[in-house]
Amino acid sequence: MKILKRLFFGIVLFFLLTITFAGGVLAAQMGYLPRLVPASVAADAPTDDMSVFWEAWRLIRDNYVDRSVLEKPNELEYAAIRGVTEALGDEGHTRFLTPNEANGEQEHLNGKFFGIGAYLGVDDRKRPFIITPFAGSPAEQAGIRAGDVILQVDGTDVTGMLLDEVVSRIKGEKGTEVTLTILHENATEPVDITIVRDEIKIPAVSWTVIPGTNIGFIRLNQFSSVANDQLVSALKSVQAEGVTALIVDVRSNGGGLLDQAVAVSSQFLDTGDVLQERDARDNIKRFPVKKDGIALDIPLVVLMDKGTASAAEIFAGAIQDHRRGMLIGETTFGAGTVLTPYTLSDGSMLLLGTSEWLTPDGRHIWRNGVSPDVEVSLAEGEPLLTPRDVGKMTADEFQQAGDSQLNAAIEALK
Repeated sequence: MKILKRLFFGIVLFFLLTITFAGGVLAAQMGYLPRLVPASVAADAPTDDMSVFWEAWRLIRDNYVDRSVLEKPNELEYAAIRGVTEALGDEGHTRFLTPNEANGEQEHLNGKFFGIGAYLGVDDRKRPFIITPFAGSPAEQAGIRAGDVILQVDGTDVTGMLLDEVVSRIKGEKGTEVTLTILHENATEPVDITIVRDEIKIPAVSWTVIPGTNIGFIRLNQFSSVANDQLVSALKSVQAEGVTALIVDVRSNGGGLLDQAVAVSSQFLDTGDVLQERDARDNIKRFPVKKDGIALDIPLVVLMDKGTASAAEIFAGAIQDHRRGMLIGETTFGAGTVLTPYTLSDGSMLLLGTSEWLTPDGRHIWRNGVSPDVEVSLAEGEPLLTPRDVGKMTADEFQQAGDSQLNAAIEALK
């Protein structure tokens, strides 16, 4: 079954089962964060504009029958804030994080994780499922597979549960165990799989040379703080292998940091802007290409899909507007707001869309996404291959492996 077709409302969560991103990453996906120091804000007294809210709040506090619920004021307060952020309509981007989630977000951007190691999504039946386990992760070693549906966590049914809640049940200290009740794809009976949590070390970038060709295949998993450094290393490695063309894969890449989006894009561009940024007062700020990119001329194809979001969309849009390479795959997610992080008084965080980013030519990506030059979708049951997968194959094995998006990229470069 095609994994990406099972994403609930096209939202991808990119995480290591320690924190909620998104990716996401984390919505749905890992947020695209500007280079700003989080601002601290004090709790203001209620204003006249919120009088109806506080009237309802007092009625609930004084009269609701289940008093035990009212003993958890933080949960009600957090739910109210989430309701406001969701009403803004910046789906999967502007969001509220509890103190634990805020810590996890920072860990993610720093590239340090503890958990079981997997990409997770939500299917159309509101069930969490595994997009893919990370290579060598505790999840993979325990037998977790792409497409697995998570039915229970330590005996608790998680169907319909918010992914924040699922994550909070799965995450834990290194060396501790968590038992997932899993329904493998095409299976009729669930199985229990116990996984020992560990530190997850996942590179931002991986690469290989496609067997039987002179084409380098580079995957950008996320735009974390080490993305550009790892990309430069990968580019030097594939160039040393004598490649004559490149495929850069940002499928299911939920984004990351603004400075990394600019730096990564600049490896392939020599002049102009990487993006524009428009604030609430229509002021435009341009982010120019950085000098000394090391892959300015090599033929290039970028792979993308519905899970490509945020900083990954900046990259794709910059490549397309500069006519630097061909985009193949599906229209991207459309997460086009710039998030400013505001740290609240209790350590929780509001990630608020304060600006909108545009492509170099001024195209709006928010809610529209970036459209491919050549549209190709994965067929039912077709795998999404990574450099790790391809690097283990012979040329004959690769020909039989599928991934029509990757094959379309190879044909375009030929």
